[in-house]
Amino acid sequence: METESAEVPGLLVNDRGQVRYGLFNHSLARINAEAAVWRSPFGRVKGPLARRFGYKQFQYFGIVSEQLMAGCALVNTGWLGMAFFYVFDPLSGRLDEHTWRSPLGGQPRLGDSPRQGRSVFRKSGVEVAMDYSETPDGGLEKSLTLVTAHTRLAARMAEPPTYQPMSICTRTGFTGWTYANKVAARPLTGTLVHRDQTHDLAAMDAWGHHDFSAGFMRRETWWNWACFSGRAGGRAVGLNVSCGVNETAFSENCLWLDDRLVKVGGVYFDYDGDELMAPWRVHSQDERVDLRFEPLGRHRERLNLGLFGSNFHQIFGRFRGTIRDEHDAPLQIENLHGFVEEQYARW
Repeated sequence: METESAEVPGLLVNDRGQVRYGLFNHSLARINAEAAVWRSPFGRVKGPLARRFGYKQFQYFGIVSEQLMAGCALVNTGWLGMAFFYVFDPLSGRLDEHTWRSPLGGQPRLGDSPRQGRSVFRKSGVEVAMDYSETPDGGLEKSLTLVTAHTRLAARMAEPPTYQPMSICTRTGFTGWTYANKVAARPLTGTLVHRDQTHDLAAMDAWGHHDFSAGFMRRETWWNWACFSGRAGGRAVGLNVSCGVNETAFSENCLWLDDRLVKVGGVYFDYDGDELMAPWRVHSQDERVDLRFEPLGRHRERLNLGLFGSNFHQIFGRFRGTIRDEHDAPLQIENLHGFVEEQYARW
């Protein structure tokens, strides 16, 4: 693991165009991809057009509580830009979802720092923005604002200086790379106004997850992913595990226990690919994670446009089982809400 001071988290790419790989103690100051030398497998430096369509970015903000669950993503693949947002009521099973697309990546405009700046999507009376800022005490704040004809959302999560994010860069394919910055187990403040009802996120004990990912990713890829946030055993707990991506020498798999990050070994997702709404099992080789997931609803996107294609399922539901803390003591997980994904992308 790299060691860096909290005061100078640094850039991802050095002045020779080389990308730094590994696990970082802090969110990096800037993902300066324009400085990276990107080559073909035979050593030829790739030109501006290849870089334009080879660079991928996505940012995701998830909200979980017993009363509602919501997810919002901003995606730019070069070929296609997209934003989606949904609100799900676990009690009634009602799902309201929206997807907005922009050809050739005209929207959204995504920032290059998980520490400061703004990413925004604007189209036909819809505005979605994710903002990142540093706080005077050395912490960070992430926020999501969304305005549509029927919905207004303003959600914020704070990362105190003691909080440890998951910050990683791995090789992707032969010459590519992916940087990922993930945060979970953070309580939310703010309001959601939806269908003429106002929801106070703090009053309903809502929790947040955030994903900031960018890089020259595989042209064709897939992954599974799981995340939850909430309380167990009197502690704030969070989960972020995946397979299929970010596994070259280093892994993004981790737990959060209060502000502390605990690494997790390789994870297996056991589920029925023909019936994604059947129960899943998520368990790790080091036995730190052993969970059952009960699906309640899902958001899905399916596109097959020749050069570009996506078969995406984000499923929301409840986790039960055990996780093990930094002292290998078990913590019982009972009905913590969260997400799993099955994603195929040709981009």
